[in-house]
Amino acid sequence: QLQASGGGLVQAGGSLRLSCAASGRTFSSYTMGWFRQAPGKERGFVAAIRRWDSSTYYADSVKGRFTISRDNAKSAVYLQMNNLKPEDTAVYYCGAQGGTNYYSPGLYEYWGQGTQVTVSS
Repeated sequence: QLQASGGGLVQAGGSLRLSCAASGRTFSSYTMGWFRQAPGKERGFVAAIRRWDSSTYYADSVKGRFTISRDNAKSAVYLQMNNLKPEDTAVYYCGAQGGTNYYSPGLYEYWGQGTQVTVSS
């Protein structure tokens, strides 16, 4: 199971840190991803951190502003979001998969419940 938290309302230029806590003892064997879904849009890739070597990947729209990290000892993944923009407003979901193809949401096996991020202009 995945439990996402940390969303909220922030002004443009502000920061938020999302957390995703996982249950189970094999967390390090999962590639973890963050996706977001705005009203009327499909769920889209934001960032991912690969299993085993923790390589990170980002959507072009968030590069340089967002940072994904993981703490395998705590079975948690984080998304530090800086310089937030109104277009970042969405429900953010964390996902887990046993492979390394991080980009496609259809390949993720487990999902958290989502946390709302709202950025006001």
